[in-house]
Amino acid sequence: MVFFRRKKSKKEEKKWVQCKKCNETFYIDEVKQNFWVCPRCGSYFRVSAKDRIEMTVDEGSFKEFDSRISTKDPLNFTDLKPYKNRLKDAIQKTGSKEAVINGTCTIDGQPCVLSVMDFSFLGGSMGYATGEKIVRAIEKAMRLKIGLVIISASGGARMQEGILSLMQMERTAAALSLLSDKGLPYISVLTDPTTGGVAASFAMLGDVIIAEPNALIGFAGPRVIEQTIGHGLPEGFQRSEFLLEKGFVDIIVERKELPKYIGKFLRYFSK
Repeated sequence: MVFFRRKKSKKEEKKWVQCKKCNETFYIDEVKQNFWVCPRCGSYFRVSAKDRIEMTVDEGSFKEFDSRISTKDPLNFTDLKPYKNRLKDAIQKTGSKEAVINGTCTIDGQPCVLSVMDFSFLGGSMGYATGEKIVRAIEKAMRLKIGLVIISASGGARMQEGILSLMQMERTAAALSLLSDKGLPYISVLTDPTTGGVAASFAMLGDVIIAEPNALIGFAGPRVIEQTIGHGLPEGFQRSEFLLEKGFVDIIVERKELPKYIGKFLRYFSK
């Protein structure tokens, strides 16, 4: 006897999620309640900026600002499809106009300005508007005289915008130096992945650099490096644990513990 499995409707498919590491399928609410960590193998799912905010800030405290800032198409760029179309697809997919969401909030009772990057929006790439929003978040923290927290998830600079994208590396770094001059803390949280121009600029400039377990962190990807140097890399290269050992990361914190640790560091620097 042959049994046929009924094909799930799109509505039903949205209720389930599969772990890419152990291939186990779970009811999405079960994974969400577990902070988007696989209940079976403990691997971390990539999460949207909105889910990240929900699981990090104190309930009801987040107030978004600069939500209308969006990227244009300065170079009228086209690769396999026009950049304008890619932007439209990303906006429709995420419900956000850019790869970063800014807001004021409290985390574990501590007031701060929070910027959260969304890998679902063009790989969390940093274009002109992304850099503009990061700089505005820094300026907001200085005006309010409170700490800044940035949670990064990015594939790097957005090359469809050319030099306008690359200049955001220097621009965000320069703005952070002003925050430091004011004596205000900047807590940087690195998630999987944090690479390219974001890793080479504001993501690695925190007063405290926190990483989630097993996050990919670095400038060029491992395959690119292997092809360039002509031999293999150490096991775990560019993962959080490797970077902690080499001193590039200050602490690795499990996702469910992030609010407590962020609050702890903000509280320490406010003394």
